Amino acid sequence: MHNLGLLFDVDGPIASPITRTINIRSIVTDLVAMTAAGVPIAFITGRSGDFIRNQVVTPLCDAGLRDALDEHGARMFGVFEKGGAWAPITGDGMGEVTVDETVAFGAEAVDGIRNLVRERYADTMFFDETKRAMISVEQRTDVDADTYAAAQARFQDDAFTLLTAQGVGLRYGDRTAPDANGELPFRIDQTIISTDIESVLLDKDRGAQRALDYFAKLGPLPRRWRSIGDSRSDYKMADYVHSAGFDVAHVDVRPSDGILEKPYEVITIGDAIHDDAGAEFLAHWRQELGLATS
Repeated sequence: MHNLGLLFDVDGPIASPITRTINIRSIVTDLVAMTAAGVPIAFITGRSGDFIRNQVVTPLCDAGLRDALDEHGARMFGVFEKGGAWAPITGDGMGEVTVDETVAFGAEAVDGIRNLVRERYADTMFFDETKRAMISVEQRTDVDADTYAAAQARFQDDAFTLLTAQGVGLRYGDRTAPDANGELPFRIDQTIISTDIESVLLDKDRGAQRALDYFAKLGPLPRRWRSIGDSRSDYKMADYVHSAGFDVAHVDVRPSDGILEKPYEVITIGDAIHDDAGAEFLAHWRQELGLATS
């Protein structure tokens, strides 16, 4: 086993935030090679299990992931919806998705947001029907960023009004509306391509803990870890690993949003961003570990 473990956000470092697919072939082949070499790899994402199965695991399997995961010591895991759902990834493919029902929304809230999108915002965004713990609404790929951003701000205001009228305890930026118990169990979280409405218990540190717990059941953990992401919340993967006493550095593939000060090293990949940076990162470590390239 190499002394390295990897925790990946998906949109940005692996999948293009524009096409929402893996466009750089070396990302696929390098992930498979490193898996076969015994590097534990987790995908910790706000995406759904269905998205990861179709857009990440399927192309990896087409490139030999099943054989790689049959190697002794190979480990891969998926944490979806920021810890609200998860599944093992083995030589048989991605397993059954487990959902934490304690953090999920009720049907009234889900239906309300779905109808809001359908009736007022279908020209710029779509309701993600694959989410099972959180509510997500995503930018249409045929809509430019500026048009979407303007619509997104209006949508989030409308969503806040709709949900709080239902009695949902909700935080949106500086705005708060406690529920009947005086609590704020949910929040509206904005990304560059989506709006997530989610439990305050969900975040990337929770996902990192779930991934390391899974890996630890299968064998010794490496002492050296790298987390890779494109948003400020992705640093929380490294926050958890650092707090657990491991050597960790975080790779920021979109540093223009501001590099956070942390007690561990923060790495950028020159001028490369998003999946270009992710590809360079993987190529570096494939060479560093002495893994042959095809």
